[in-house]
Amino acid sequence: MSAEGFLLRTASEPRPRNAGRRRRWLCLLLLGGLCQAQVCHSAADMDAATRSALEAAARRYFDLAARADAAGLKQNSIPSVAANFAGIDGAIKENQAALTGAQATVRPPFLLIADGPDALPRAEFLCGVFGKSGQTKDSAVFVLNNLPPAKYGVTILDVNGGQSALTLTLVLQQMGNEWRLAGFYARSAQAAGHDAAWFTQHAGDFKAKSENHNAWLYYREAVFLSAPVDFMSTLATDKLYDEIQATEPSDLPAGGKNVDLNAGGKVYRLTEIFLLGVGNDVDLEVSYQAADVSNSTRTFQENTALSQALIAKFPEFREAFAGVVARAVEPSGHDFSSMLAMKDVK
Repeated sequence: MSAEGFLLRTASEPRPRNAGRRRRWLCLLLLGGLCQAQVCHSAADMDAATRSALEAAARRYFDLAARADAAGLKQNSIPSVAANFAGIDGAIKENQAALTGAQATVRPPFLLIADGPDALPRAEFLCGVFGKSGQTKDSAVFVLNNLPPAKYGVTILDVNGGQSALTLTLVLQQMGNEWRLAGFYARSAQAAGHDAAWFTQHAGDFKAKSENHNAWLYYREAVFLSAPVDFMSTLATDKLYDEIQATEPSDLPAGGKNVDLNAGGKVYRLTEIFLLGVGNDVDLEVSYQAADVSNSTRTFQENTALSQALIAKFPEFREAFAGVVARAVEPSGHDFSSMLAMKDVK
């Protein structure tokens, strides 16, 4: 389960591990003043008082969220977020079972400094020490679009003890002597009871057997579980992105590209496919374009036909998934979904 509330727009597209980053790092080293609009301090680089203040604010806001005190969080938010608080309110409610009774451990924070008179169209922050090949185990990269000038703290909390493990990222903005809430991201740390390392290991096993469709889907889930937020990348996620690019199939929808699949003489336009954790099962969800889903009986039959055809075309999915969830989506956004257990696929 993932929920978020964040006013700022992010740039989260997968990128090669080193693309553009070495150039930016050189810019910071060689041009100095011209590149100071985007500065990042890792926990080791910032002064003790700033680090302590960020960690204390993160714990305080976590406690408010764990008590379902949305009003308290709103009161401690920056004005633009308080005025558009519905997303954060929804995220708190959606993740309340994981937050209630849980304990949070704060990871070492990051301090992002965006200078200048105007919002930065694309702000890229390189944090920590980088090597000749790019990121190291202690580095991170943050990419944000249309970022207003300010000082921001990125605080990541590992939340355990509730109904499920959660990674909570709180973006804080300095206003006077206070660190106010500017963003709230809650993301499950597991899918179907498994963490990122489990999906990475199984993806590698599938790749070794040339089952690249399975590997690609499992690597994508590993990235999702590894990255606390979409606008952050690390050495671990960069390596996974490399694996995703190496295994990305041309016959499945990806990167905004749709793919047609013939099932019983009918052509289905697939728009999205991804791994879905349901209870302890790892299922496969596929979405496709549909003109009308009001007739549930007919749409159920089409979902079933699509699921059967998908497994017939890609039999390797039988090993990797417990079932297929087919989702028919109208142009209006209305949808109808149904699940076919893998044991029932003929």
